[in-house]
Parts: sequence; structure tokens; C-alpha cells
Amino acid sequence: MGNWQDNRIIELFGIELPIIQAPMAGATTAEMVIAVSEAGGLGSLPAALLTIEQTKAALDRIRSATSKPINVNFFVHANPAADPVAQMRWRTVLTPYYVELGLDPAAPLPAAGRAPFDNDYCVLVESYRPEIVSFHFGLPAPDLLERVRRTGAKIIASATTVAEARWLVERGVDAVIAMGLEAGGHRGNFLDHDMITQVGTMALVPQIVDAVSVPVIAAGGISDRRGVRAAFALGASAVQVGTAYLLTPEARIAAFHREALKSARDDNTALTNIFTGRPARGIVNRIMREIGPLSQTAPAFPTAGGALAPLRAVTEKEGRSDFSNMWAGQAASLAREMSSAELTRYLVEAD
Repeated sequence: MGNWQDNRIIELFGIELPIIQAPMAGATTAEMVIAVSEAGGLGSLPAALLTIEQTKAALDRIRSATSKPINVNFFVHANPAADPVAQMRWRTVLTPYYVELGLDPAAPLPAAGRAPFDNDYCVLVESYRPEIVSFHFGLPAPDLLERVRRTGAKIIASATTVAEARWLVERGVDAVIAMGLEAGGHRGNFLDHDMITQVGTMALVPQIVDAVSVPVIAAGGISDRRGVRAAFALGASAVQVGTAYLLTPEARIAAFHREALKSARDDNTALTNIFTGRPARGIVNRIMREIGPLSQTAPAFPTAGGALAPLRAVTEKEGRSDFSNMWAGQAASLAREMSSAELTRYLVEAD
């Protein structure tokens, strides 16, 4: 394709292609990051589901294989206070499924969570000095953000509204990810939690482009070259692609998730909070259909997954997706099987 209308992201990040592989916690591997960065895009390592030691091991592997720029992504959230009443209400909703599978509804549950960015992760950033650091659900405390900035990293974060984009720019981000409603995985919203008013990519990107001075990265519903062209036409400097990378051999997902992606339709994903307590888009499965994708009973993020864990353990052994999240965007049916490197180049090639 070449001759991008806006080269600012390429110049800012020092990459060759305006393609950012979305950081997909649990599915992204070090091999995927390496392949994308070596192909000229920006590989992104998600740290939300990794311990400090696991993140270090992944970064050691990546740094041993590529000297190209990489992105490390972190969630920014406050873990909620213990709420045994909310947890008991949630377990009551799930009790019939425990009984069906022969499990004890009163048995102790494993902890469920995602690690928020904190001092320990900041020390890791200061040690490894990734070229780009991205944040989801807003930005960390000002002192932590300033420490990241002093490493020389370019800082980017997700916005789902113009107001969020302006908020991020006021706090000094180098670029904004305009995350449309179509995107798979967790919504990046942090100022407004009303899912009814969330905006689609086609409407969101140009409005954010007009509202901020920093370059804008389009995300959501982009799985092929047509989506990339549309994003550039709307004023984006780059695109962030997630779901399409789930069909690459470098992705780490369950076989049933991969098969569901291969047969995905335009209308079989939904926003749901039942897997973590926070809205995220995934392929509709049994638990989403039977209790509804958005439940007021689901406890606060990221604790909802604890009560689902025993149900997942049993059914996943049988190759069933009944209680497992299968994150995917609305353009999943446009994705094609190819390697991460091939996909990165394909997205910007001329027909």
C-alpha cells in the first residue's frame, strides 16, 4: 500500500509499517511479538496476566530475538475491596452449573485477577526500557507515569470517547488508540462506563483525530486490508489489529476458540462482563446465552472469574467452551489463517 497519509506513528515509534499487534492477554506469545516486530510492525506484549518473573522471561526471549521496537502493555485499575456478599450472590447464580457438573458450590475458589501497573512493574519498565509502553483503562498515577516517561518510552493508551482522548492528551500521551465498539476483548473505557453510548470505530476515529493534536491509532473491526485503508481515510496514523492475529500459529488459544473464530459471523459476538466483571467483547457461548452477557450480579473486575474457574476446568478438559471467554471482535469472519509476519505485511500490501 505504502505512502501513508500520516507518517507520524512510523516516525514516532521507529517502525516500518503502521501496524500494531494488539496486546491480547493470555493469547499473545513472545513469538508473536518477535514475528510482528521483525516484519516491520509493532509487536505488543501484554503483562496483565503475567507475573513479574513471567514478564521478565518473555522480555528476555523477545530481546534475544529482535532489536526492533516493541510495546509492553499494562492494565490500570484498582483491585476492589473484598465483597463476600457480592461473591455469594454470584456463586448462587452459578450454583445450578456446579450441580450439573458434580462440583461443590461451597468449595474454596481460586483467586481471579489481573495485575494492575504498580511500582514493581514500573521497575521492570525502567530495567528493560521498551520503546513503547501502552495502558488500558486510563493511565497510572502521575509519579509512575513520569518514571515511565523518563525511560524514554513513548506512551500510548486507549480511548473509547473523545472526552477520554482529550483526558489522555492532557496528561501527556504520545498517541491515542481510538478503540471502537467493534473491538474484541476488554473495553478500554475509563471515564464513562455506560455501554449503551459506546461509539463505533467509523464514527470515533475522525472525531478523535479532529479533537487532539497527537497521532491516532484506529482499533476495532479491522481484520483485513479494507479496514486498514478505511482507518487511514478517517485520519488514523496506524491501526491496531487483534482478532486477526488470533488465527496465527503464534497465538496461544484453546482449540475450541480457534474453531469458533474460523466459523465466526458478524452477529455472534457480544459485550459481556460475566468472565471478569468488566465489559469485554467475545464470541457468544452457553453461559452468555443462559444468564445474559451483561449481568448486574457479576462481582467487580477482575474478581468474577474465580467462581467460573472450576466450571471452566471441567468443561475445557472435554473441549467445550461453555464457561470460557473467547475474545473476538466483530470482524472476526474477515480474518484468514497465516503467520504473524505474513499478516503484518498483508495488511498493508496492495491488492
